[in-house]
Amino acid sequence: QVQLVESGGGLVQPGGSLRLSCAASGSIFSIYSMGWYRQAPGKERELVARITSAGSTNYADSVNGRFTISRDNAKNTVALQMNSLEPEDTAVYYCNLIYQTWGRWSDSWGQGTQVTVSS
Repeated sequence: QVQLVESGGGLVQPGGSLRLSCAASGSIFSIYSMGWYRQAPGKERELVARITSAGSTNYADSVNGRFTISRDNAKNTVALQMNSLEPEDTAVYYCNLIYQTWGRWSDSWGQGTQVTVSS
């Protein structure tokens, strides 16, 4: 059973920074990618950033240049450094894992962590 544990959410003022972390554990044979999605009130869940085990990254246009995703393959962890936060970044952020286990590819989601940007 694969589990994702997220941490680092909270309340910050506009222009501030937060660092989200996610650790994966369980029956993971190999990881293809880890990433972060978010869902704001009244909006659909959207990709924020993703990174593969090889180091390739993808960012949403709205966060590109402000957020940085990184990973530690040996520890099965991923982090999202969020700088210059804006009220529009307010959302529940979910960690996502795409991995292989028992001969098949699968995915897993964290429970989500709230990020609120407000003065």
